[in-house]
Amino acid sequence: MSEITDKKTQAKWDKAAPSFDFMAGLGAEKRWAEDKSELFSYMDGNILFLALGTGLDIAHFPTGKTIETIDISPKMLQIAEERLKGYDGSINAQVMDAHNLDFPDNHFDQIYTSCTFCSVPNPVKGLESLYRVLKPGGELRMFEHTGSRYFPFNVMMNFMTLITSKFGPDMNRTTVKNVQAAGFEVLSVKPVYLDVVKTITARKPA
Repeated sequence: MSEITDKKTQAKWDKAAPSFDFMAGLGAEKRWAEDKSELFSYMDGNILFLALGTGLDIAHFPTGKTIETIDISPKMLQIAEERLKGYDGSINAQVMDAHNLDFPDNHFDQIYTSCTFCSVPNPVKGLESLYRVLKPGGELRMFEHTGSRYFPFNVMMNFMTLITSKFGPDMNRTTVKNVQAAGFEVLSVKPVYLDVVKTITARKPA
């Protein structure tokens, strides 16, 4: 297992772990359940799921899959243990940094993220790490909240990020552009809520 060198980020999410279910589970998880289930319904082959957190997304996974998953926070994964045990399939969870994935090159058929790249400190570097471990022709499927192109949302989200980045996610990331900058071919971007919440489907060129 690769050593976690970004202790600051790990500590931030360890601190957030005890209240994470309350903050995310009451509203966002119910609101986006149908969209997440649709995205995850494409799971097939050798799968990596990035940033499991407390495991709230497991409820939306199709059954019978074999999934490798990581999170930088051991305290998040401790809370996820019961959800991991309850999954009808196989999930292996490890503490790992998205910037430094301890997997071979060209290893996974698919990679999934869920509200992840608002929190990875260096998003392009993290996406380049995903690119490395994804097979040529493999799929990257993402459910992400991002910054907005439109006033007044863009101003609001830039301001909010000054606060939220200290204890949680950045609210103003340009995730679609970051996916392209990491070398992926973007196949589709589907808005879920305005241009702030969206699904992104991309591919590593064959």
